[in-house]
Order: sequence, then structure tokens, then C-alpha cells
Amino acid sequence: MRLTKIKNWSWLALLVMVASLLLSSPAIAQTPQTLDKLTFPPLAQVQIPPYERYKLPNGITVYLMEDHRLPSVKGSAILGISSVLEPTDKTGLAEITGELLRSGGTKQHAPNELNEILENRAASIESSIGIDSGNVSFHSLSQDFEDVFKLFVQVMRDPRFDQGQFDLLKTQFRGKIARRNDNPSEIAGREFKKLIYGADSPYARTAEYTTLDKIAPEDPRQFYSQLEPNQIILGIVGDFNTAKVKELIKQSLENWTSQQTTNPKIKASKQVNLSQAKTGGIYTVNQSQLNQSNVLLGQLGGKVDSPDYPSLTVLNGVLNGFGGRLFNNIRSKQGLAYSVYGLWRANYNYPGLFIAGGQTRSMETAAFIKAIDSEIERIRTSPVTTDELALAKDSILNSFVFNFSNPAAILSRLMTYEYFNYPSDFIFRYQKAVNNVTAADVQRVAQKYLKPEEMVTLVVGNIKDIDSSLVGLGKKLEPINIVN
Repeated sequence: MRLTKIKNWSWLALLVMVASLLLSSPAIAQTPQTLDKLTFPPLAQVQIPPYERYKLPNGITVYLMEDHRLPSVKGSAILGISSVLEPTDKTGLAEITGELLRSGGTKQHAPNELNEILENRAASIESSIGIDSGNVSFHSLSQDFEDVFKLFVQVMRDPRFDQGQFDLLKTQFRGKIARRNDNPSEIAGREFKKLIYGADSPYARTAEYTTLDKIAPEDPRQFYSQLEPNQIILGIVGDFNTAKVKELIKQSLENWTSQQTTNPKIKASKQVNLSQAKTGGIYTVNQSQLNQSNVLLGQLGGKVDSPDYPSLTVLNGVLNGFGGRLFNNIRSKQGLAYSVYGLWRANYNYPGLFIAGGQTRSMETAAFIKAIDSEIERIRTSPVTTDELALAKDSILNSFVFNFSNPAAILSRLMTYEYFNYPSDFIFRYQKAVNNVTAADVQRVAQKYLKPEEMVTLVVGNIKDIDSSLVGLGKKLEPINIVN
């Protein structure tokens, strides 16, 4: 018994001695540093993996990037056709055509047969046509790559445009129209674009029952026939042998002949200058069932190739996010919003939007609008602080690596730059420019691009409850009718 007690006390003494030594160590005993005192080594330089780019005689541009880490292959084709080209009275035709490329099967395989072939190989093929371009993509295991690629080419070159699938898509589209006013945020986003771009603009127009009725079964085929091979950029990344894939591409695509050497209509759709449809004023959409308002305030934005784009993205960082002025002042300090945001959006080929807004209680709608107006005026008239500038720039630069998260993302970016005629190293030029942005640059672009007199305000909410307070803002109120 006595021996056991001695051993126990010995162990206790040893533990006390070790603890004393550890606590006396400078590495352990030092006072913890605050986040603003921590230092980190510079970020490693991003490297683009090796790739090959070449053109087929018919004008198709090809990018190939080998990546043998996983036994799979991904591919996509950017198609030089977009909803900008669809007739206004047939709005919705481009989207239906894009979905029908895949869902409608191919001349060689009916829709159900194509589905079964892909399912048996755990592969996928997808297609779409949007505002900027069309896209057809595939994903397969390496062992099935050749078979799936041939199906991918069939979807792109020889779509069936199946009548049954066409009818189904039109029915589904009607369902979308019937449900589109169920979500206040979706209403706000849709109607705000119409105010800025114009209701009939290809960048804001929406499909209606009347436009769907005018889309005939032969229209998707005729619309898609505008595509020429010289308006296609193909990219493949994954576990393959470049020499073998080049031969496969040659056999599958080189004999796709153009009807003409250029397609002026499609090329003209790639670079667009616009003027703002509405300026000033408050526009309202009444949703009497709501006890909160969805508010959007803004104007026409710009394009990514603007020399001021880097400074404008830093301005975004000052205004937006958890550490931004809008969140800190309007949500945290004043308690006026459930959510609040503000950012300058830019597109590759046509001007984007500057949008500020969020959700607030009905009774606080006017105060919320005033608070956003105040923050916009403050960033135009008062220089940003050193800490604000550093936080905004660091957030952009530290997230830069996510632009290169995987080879597929890198290849997609290279293809996108080529499609919109941007230099292949554009992202690195942008990174350097952001690093050089100063507080004076932020104030300069705020004064140049943020124009309070041109900003449109849209409120989706219970207008009867907030009408009088909105009138107090001193701007004309104009209601918008969104009945289907």
C-alpha cells in the first residue's frame, strides 16, 4: 500500500514539473497575437498546366490539356450562337433549342436510346444556349471517352430535334411562366433588368405565352442552322493521349464544312454597346401578401475589358460583404436590413449592372433606400480608409487561386477569353492591376461611374403599406404590372 502511494505521488510530481517547463517555454507562454498582427508568406505564383491549342481547316479552335490524376475526361464546346439572335416575337426559342440539342436525341439515336447509352457508361452530355453563347459538354470515364465523344459530336452536329421532346419543353416552359411570380427576389431581378436594358432588349426580355405560341417545331432547327464550325471553340481536359485525341477530332469534326467563311450576325453579337432605358424614379411591384420589401437600386454597369474594371472590383469589396460598408452600417449598426449588398457587375461583351439592394421590413423601406443612397454618396465623396482598401484588395488577391482550382476551370477560362477576344493572360493582367489600385482610384471610379441621378429604384412589396413613405423620397412612383 505504501509503495503504491509513493508511485502515485512520483507521477504527480513528474506531471507538475513537465507542466512548469512547458508553461515557461517562450513559444507557449507568449501572449496570443490578434488577427491583424499575424504575418504570412507571399502566395505562390499560379502556374497554368501545359496545353495545346490549334485550329482545324474548317475554323474550329481546339484546346487540349492532359490531366492523368483521375481516369476521366471532360470536354465542352462554346458555340457562337446566342439568344441575342432569336426574333423578339419568338423569345424563348434559343433556350428551347439549347435544351433540345441534347434532350431531343440525334439523327443516329432517339432520345431514350441516347439516354440509355450514356447511363450504361456513367457518362453525361449537356447542352444549352444563353445570352452570350451556346454550350455542349460531356463527361466520361477514360475507357469510354471515344464512344462518348462520338455521341457528343452527334449532339452538336446532327441533333434530331425530336417532336415529342419539343412539345414537352414548351409545356415545361409554360409551367415556368405560370410560377415566375412566386418568388419576390426573382420578380425584382427580372423587372430590374427590363428597367435598365429595356423590356424588348435581348438582355432583359422574357418568354411569354404569346411568344411560345409562335415557336413552331421547325424553328429550333432553323435557328441552330445559323451556327458555323468556325464559330466553335472545343476544349478537352483529362486522362487521354493528345496524339490519339487529335486524330479522333480530325475524323469526327474536320469534314464539318462551313456554308460561309464568316457569320457576321454572330460576330456582331459579341460586342455590344447599350444605353440605359430608364433613369431615376421609383418603380413598384405590388405584392400585398408580403410584410417585407425586396429593393433594388442601380444603373447600367460596364464591361470586363474596361481599364477601370480592377478599381471597380476593389470598390465592390469596400461596399459589399460581411466587412463592407453596406453590411456594417445598414444591417449591423442601423438594423435596417435582413440582407444588403452592392456591387458593380461587368460582362465580357455587353455592359452589366450596378446593383445595390436587399430585403427589409415594409415599414423600413424608405429608410433602407435612404441609407443605401447615403452610402453611395459617401463612397463618391469621401476617400476609403487604408484598412478598407487593404481588406478589399486582399480579399480579391487571396481568392485569386480559386480561378485555377482545377485544369477544367483553367481551360474553360482560356476558351472564354478567346471567344470574347480577350488576351489569354487577361487574368494575370487583372491581378497586377488590382494590386496597384489606390484609395484615389476607388474614389475616382466611384465619382465617374456611380451616378445618383441615373439610378433606378425598384421595390417589390406591399405597396399599400409603404406608399406614403416612398412618396416622401421626392421621386415619382410608377407601378409595374406583372400579371401573366
